[in-house]
Order: sequence, then C-alpha cells, then structure tokens
Amino acid sequence: MNAMNELNSASADNWTAICPLADIVPDTGVCALLGGRHVAVFRIGDAAPRVYAIDNVDPNAGASVLSRGLVGSIGERVVVASPIYKQHFDLASGECIEAPEHSVSAWPARVFGGMVWVAI
Repeated sequence: MNAMNELNSASADNWTAICPLADIVPDTGVCALLGGRHVAVFRIGDAAPRVYAIDNVDPNAGASVLSRGLVGSIGERVVVASPIYKQHFDLASGECIEAPEHSVSAWPARVFGGMVWVAI
C-alpha cells in the first residue's frame, strides 16, 4: 500500500494536503481554503510538533482572523486568542472558552510524509 492509500484508509474523511510542516513557524497558524471554508491550521511545538485545525472565521467578529491569533494555553488546553476581541478558542475542540455558544468547528489534522493534512 502506498503512502497516500495509507493516509486515506486511516479514516473515511476527505484529507487534503495543506503545506509542508516546515512552512509553518512553530506556535503559529496559517489559513487554508478547503472546500470554500476558511480553516486555521496551527503548528504547536518544534521538536515533536502537533497540528490542529479549526474554522478561521471568528464568530464574534465575522472576520477570517483566527489563524493570526496568539497561541498559548489555559490550564491543559492549547488555545488561540482571537486578534480582534481576544476570546480564546480551544485548538482541539474549537470551543470558545469565554462564550461556548460562539465556538467554531475543529477538524482532524495530522502530519504525514512531512506535509500537514486536514480532513473536512
């Protein structure tokens, strides 16, 4: 089985290559357009990087800006703070910490073959 078949067989989701992992500066995000949806993709850490994907549109501001927010943590949760109104979004779940009714969708993300992949 080749590498692409292994990636696709891991899940029924539709995986899309976003960019090489090396193109994302550690502890920052980038924006990608997947199926007409703005997705924020984050690389957390350098030595053993983890990747996350959430919707990029801040529901409080209606702007596609979450990929440009500041990454940090609240307790055990890895979050991004919106650059506009500063609400915190959990990168694993998309939950808005301050106002859960303003949460965003979270998407499966992984590194495979040196590339960042997201499934929508």
